[in-house]
Amino acid sequence: MKIQKLFQKTMFGVFALFGAISLSTSILCVYTVDTHLSEEYENNSENIAKTIADSSVDILLNRDLAALQSLIDQFVEIQSIRYIYITDESGEFLAHTFVPGIPEEIRTSDPFNTALVERSLPGMGDFVEVGSPILAGIAGTVHVGMDTGLIALKIQRAIGQQIYLISIILVVGVLAAIWFVNLAAKPLGDLLGYAVDLARGEEGTSNDKLLSRDDEVGHLARLFLYVSGREESESTNQRDEVQRR
Repeated sequence: MKIQKLFQKTMFGVFALFGAISLSTSILCVYTVDTHLSEEYENNSENIAKTIADSSVDILLNRDLAALQSLIDQFVEIQSIRYIYITDESGEFLAHTFVPGIPEEIRTSDPFNTALVERSLPGMGDFVEVGSPILAGIAGTVHVGMDTGLIALKIQRAIGQQIYLISIILVVGVLAAIWFVNLAAKPLGDLLGYAVDLARGEEGTSNDKLLSRDDEVGHLARLFLYVSGREESESTNQRDEVQRR
């Protein structure tokens, strides 16, 4: 699809504009999806930790560790939750979902810390851990670990769908811009051909459409015809004057 030189800079500007819009939209989309999904998973994990903490009060009072283990095994089946462990008021591990055993980094960490912590456990992956105190920490603490790899995968899928849509809009927009520019450039090409025909003295009836147009192209065509007629008339007058002399 050939583009007239007159519109090449215009097309470059259109491409640059579409590119800037797509890039800025993509960056905003990535940031928004990443932030919202991460916050959603963190909030869900905090709610799960609080639910376990509230549900385990009676179990801890009865020292029913089997029921406590069964409780956290149910929650670990939730997608993105990879591990849960519960410590008592002295920091001793009461129940956990680690197989075959508790990682050394977990053992050496602060069991009373309930703030969000990023962990990298050898052989398991990267995690974000949240905690919730049981009876304000008097009966212990619940810790829930989220798999950041799974969260990142979901974020990538969500972002990929958005980028796919933006790419389609970009391609369609660019093709539409090229079509509209060529649509506007075609009358100028016809006008150029008409001017060449006038210069050669080969005006034909095929240019009636140009002369009948009620726009800038039609005005220029009629101006070319007028100027061509004047030049021809002046040339004839000069020849007649030369012959009289």
